[in-house]
Amino acid sequence: MSMLNVTLPDGTVKEVAAGTTPLDVARSIGEGLARQTVAAFLGDTLVDVTTSIDTDVDLRLVTLNTPEGLEIYRHSTAHLMAHAVKELYGQDVQVTIGPAIESGFYYDFFSDKHTFSPEEFDAIEQKMKALAKANLPIERQVVKSSEAISLFREMGEDYKVELIEDLDVEEVTLYRQGTFVDLCRGPHIPATGMLKVFKLTSVAGAYWRGDEKNAMLQRIYATAFTDKKELKQYLHRIEEAKKRDHRKLGRDLDLFSFSEEAGAGLVIWHPKGAMLRTLIEDFEKREHVKRGYDIVMGPQILRTELWQTSGHFDNYRENMYFTEIDEQSYGIKPMNCLAHMLIYKSRRRSYRDLPLRYFELGTVHRHEKSGVLHGLLRVRGFTQDDAHILCMPEQLDAEIKDVLSFVQYVMGIFGFEYELEISTRPEKAIGSDEDWERATKALQSALDDTGLPYEINEGDGAFYGPKIDIKLKDALDRKWQCATIQCDFTLPERFDLNYVGSDGEKHRPVMVHRVILGAIERFIGVLIEHYAGNFPLWISPVQVKVLNVTDNQADYVNKVCEELREQGVRVQADLRNEKLGFKIREAQMEKVPYMLVIGDQEVSAGTVTARHRSGENLEPMTPADFVQFIQEECRQFH
Repeated sequence: MSMLNVTLPDGTVKEVAAGTTPLDVARSIGEGLARQTVAAFLGDTLVDVTTSIDTDVDLRLVTLNTPEGLEIYRHSTAHLMAHAVKELYGQDVQVTIGPAIESGFYYDFFSDKHTFSPEEFDAIEQKMKALAKANLPIERQVVKSSEAISLFREMGEDYKVELIEDLDVEEVTLYRQGTFVDLCRGPHIPATGMLKVFKLTSVAGAYWRGDEKNAMLQRIYATAFTDKKELKQYLHRIEEAKKRDHRKLGRDLDLFSFSEEAGAGLVIWHPKGAMLRTLIEDFEKREHVKRGYDIVMGPQILRTELWQTSGHFDNYRENMYFTEIDEQSYGIKPMNCLAHMLIYKSRRRSYRDLPLRYFELGTVHRHEKSGVLHGLLRVRGFTQDDAHILCMPEQLDAEIKDVLSFVQYVMGIFGFEYELEISTRPEKAIGSDEDWERATKALQSALDDTGLPYEINEGDGAFYGPKIDIKLKDALDRKWQCATIQCDFTLPERFDLNYVGSDGEKHRPVMVHRVILGAIERFIGVLIEHYAGNFPLWISPVQVKVLNVTDNQADYVNKVCEELREQGVRVQADLRNEKLGFKIREAQMEKVPYMLVIGDQEVSAGTVTARHRSGENLEPMTPADFVQFIQEECRQFH
């Protein structure tokens, strides 16, 4: 029997017989470890725990308490759910794909005979539990593609047949558990008995392969954890997320609406929402001017030839709207960079002028598919806090770091933590390999110097350059893509931008595309859910409501409102003939930060009694003192 050397992460070398599996190695260390091991890395290759070891190799066991282990656990649970659905509904349902996702997993099903509803979740979960209790071995098989096509065709699984035919490979990998078989590259846990904590959460529609021209599928979302406590916490977060849903709060707080008469994905801002948006935009303008940005504005439409020059016409046309004026084709802008480059080109530039930082709160329109529109988070018309920095290559590092510092400051103001990713060259891209490499290295170098941790997101850059994506983490620990920093050597080349260097020769600038908040609409949607509508005082659309006890105080209420309004306080009076308790409850439901209660005593003393939305009452004070009090609270934020 030949013997092999297996090297563990701590440097320990174990001598094992050829054909030993990673699970055998785990058992030799301890049964507790073996029960937690769901896969293994043989060198850099992730494999099932039952894979034979046939050569000397570095071995890393993957346990349930690792990110890779949890993903495998969830993906295996997706197969378990599909198995349960097939057991319950048989030929009435076809299975398609079922990946693990950040919050759990989903599986897409096709059926023209059955429509899933949440009322059926309990029956599916009970069947899943029964299949798990049976502790069915999960077995990997490598078969010829032609054999797999015949198998799935015989089973009536047309979508699996299509997937295999499109793969165009000689062999595919199948995974079997009992009577269920699925196309999958794996790896998977060794048996269904490990799958104990899961919950189906929702059902939604999804197009096959994300194409609205294809069949509509039914997507069942679910989650899985390795212990019940984590599941309980997750389900609590889901319930909390429902309460914080910005679409519901936007309606309840009268911030915004959508109308089919206006068009899908187009936001209508109501007075309070428009005030919230204005406050955020004014904050942005002040902060940009402080940091040396020039405010600019570009037109909403530009000639189509410009979009052809930039590459948008060839690489982004399906997301754009076009119109024709005087037999000339125009593109409605999906982004703001072209006008900013035209400003740069409008006069001769010297190295002494650089860097130039152009900032625009620019409204853009993009043709998003109707199936992905989602409140403020995905719309067709939105405004970006867009800026473009044109600089010399040797200035690039400092400019990227300044933007990172800007992001850190602003996210601190709003109370967001965040994570960073570098998104690299996509399949559909313009520009030379050399320029892409220079741009990517510039982003990596800036992040390395700052010491900020980041991940690499392969192939998800913009078509003209790589980018740093900043993902916010809200109060429920959910991640949202908002800010981004893109490095671009390509568009300055295409638009023949140049500057005269210290040597008197023409040189090419580099361009940084960046947003801090991103789309204002999306950011406000995230902000609503982050704060659950309880906005900080400085951005609350209505900061104060003044409430009278009886009609006798109406004149004094109006006088207080006028005094506060003159000092810049956003105030409303509630003089309705309603009980005070009712008016206080309504103001709290509207999430107004402060209520001023006015009775005969306040009128006589010339004071106000302030009540915070939390229920805390402050000592009586004069209107002037109250103004000073809330101004001081606002100053704490910015």
